[in-house]
Amino acid sequence: MFDTYKMGYVRVGAAVPKIEIGNPQANTLSIIDLIERAAALQIKVLVFPELCLTGYTCADLFQQRLLLDRTISGLQLLLDTTRDKKYEMLIIVGMPVEADNQLFNCGIVLHRGKILGVVPKVFIPNYNEFYEKRWFSSATERVKDSIVLCSQEVPFGENLLFRDSVGPLCLGLELCEDLWTPIPPSSLHTLHGANLILNLSASNELVGKMEYRESLVRQQSARCVTAYVYASAGPSESTTDMVFGGHLLVAENGQMLAEKQFQEPELIYADVDIQMLMHERHKTNNLINTRFIDPTYRTIFFNLNSTFSAQHPIRLQRSIKPYPFVPDKKEDRDKRCREIFTIQTMGLVQRLKKIGVQKVIIGISGGLDSTLALLVCREAFAVLKYPFSQVLGITMPGFGTTNRTKKNAQALMKELGIQSREISIVDACTQHFKDIGHDPQIHDITYENVQARERTQILMDLANKENALVVGTGDLSELALGWCTYNGDHMSHYAVNAGVPKTLVKYLISWYADTTENSRVAEILKDILNTPISPELLPPDHTDKIEQKTEDIIGSYDLHDFFLYYMLRWGFSPLKIYYLACQAFEEKFSDQEILKWLKVFYRRFFSQQFKRSCLPDGPKVGTICLSPRGDWRMPSDASAAIWLQELEKLQSL
Repeated sequence: MFDTYKMGYVRVGAAVPKIEIGNPQANTLSIIDLIERAAALQIKVLVFPELCLTGYTCADLFQQRLLLDRTISGLQLLLDTTRDKKYEMLIIVGMPVEADNQLFNCGIVLHRGKILGVVPKVFIPNYNEFYEKRWFSSATERVKDSIVLCSQEVPFGENLLFRDSVGPLCLGLELCEDLWTPIPPSSLHTLHGANLILNLSASNELVGKMEYRESLVRQQSARCVTAYVYASAGPSESTTDMVFGGHLLVAENGQMLAEKQFQEPELIYADVDIQMLMHERHKTNNLINTRFIDPTYRTIFFNLNSTFSAQHPIRLQRSIKPYPFVPDKKEDRDKRCREIFTIQTMGLVQRLKKIGVQKVIIGISGGLDSTLALLVCREAFAVLKYPFSQVLGITMPGFGTTNRTKKNAQALMKELGIQSREISIVDACTQHFKDIGHDPQIHDITYENVQARERTQILMDLANKENALVVGTGDLSELALGWCTYNGDHMSHYAVNAGVPKTLVKYLISWYADTTENSRVAEILKDILNTPISPELLPPDHTDKIEQKTEDIIGSYDLHDFFLYYMLRWGFSPLKIYYLACQAFEEKFSDQEILKWLKVFYRRFFSQQFKRSCLPDGPKVGTICLSPRGDWRMPSDASAAIWLQELEKLQSL
């Protein structure tokens, strides 16, 4: 069931062997040792440095017949070893290759004793400390499309792609200098379908070069929306005029997943998500440029068999953050919070300016969402230089309101200097129960929604009376789950929190508390953060504590935000989301709990689309938005059957 390769993950590695310059036999044995280590780690694609069979710094030794012959012998030993031991791994090594009466600096792609293809270097450096043109020709100078190597006729050229016949993997090669050019071969590879780029390199170390090299790899992986694996020659290369650091890198769409330097022999690895990369390409549609499509590109197919255990699934060699909407580092969180708060604020500022309204009305409950919306309103009025008294905060105590939330709401409004008003909904709701013939002792959905709709009616009617704008408070997580009352708290004139998930709402309030100069405001905000999340539509317990706790009913927002992120941002299947969640929350939730709430998430997400289809306007603040006018368009009557069926299969595991 948990076949990570079918879920899109490919374990890739970069290795630097300890070499002896000009000794292919010794170098081959060092490479084989690293291959065996990689096989034990279940690495599926392993790349070695440029000219690793000989050493990059052989110089004029490249013109020696014996060296070239022994290099072929080393390659044959690699072929025999990978065939006999049946390694399910693509192995890419670097060596000089004779073809067309020339010598080429090449990457050799090996799989189970077979040479899949030979890729020559395109850009040959011939400046400063580099003299490669003395020995090697460019790929552009080749004549033939195939060569014979180790008694195998194999494809030869810079225009080769290697694609798994049954999986998502498609890779291309470039060598060292190729990356440093205005249009690297990897850019063309990706336009033709490559989602993994391998670079065999021999980049020497200079002051500042490591950082620059790292930025090149990261940026190229981002521009091409690809995974990028880089392996550079190590310290055992000649130090006559240069020092090599064995820089190993694995990047994915701009993010560095693994990196090491100045260790030899060494191996790094990471699990790259090919499915995620392909989703991003399909979504952004920015890798279609027919001007660069070369009809001579050739694809070589292979079959990278996948082995897995349903009972003992492989643990991903990558960080799975439990809070994907929240940066890990405090300085990054603070920056993110300031940015989001500014987006929310300026959205409201522009809406007020465009419609010519200078007053807002907002329902204040003493909970997280209304608190954040109130802070945004106050900041917007500060930007507009409108009096804070034009922000009208309404507390509307009902049957479930506790003293704690009511006092926090009142105290916060007072400290922020806004106008406050209290309007009880008890009498109006009691009358409405009589009107519709509902027993108020029956605390069902009617009982709850009557209160939510009464509060919205009050806000809307006051807005008419005061010529004001009703600011909505509902957040992105509630919209995803439909945890709102249709034509009740679901409706407003402008919903400032509509793009902010619940986990991020907490951090925004925490950030405001930490940065405000008003110590009393900070104190109130921290108590709000420690208050259980609740709509307060059911009576409190006998001690006036909140009885109706949202997360007891629908599940943890930590989980739901995680589910939401991976479903909407990356289009992952329920199986993959469950697999990731089990790893991300292994110390907080059991696998059974995660499965339970994941089912709830899918049921609610599909069944509640009708509420999202008529959302009020509100600012998008991140990559995920549920506005029917923006990012998410879905029929309200779409079926959740196939998603729930996949989750049912997990029950048997």
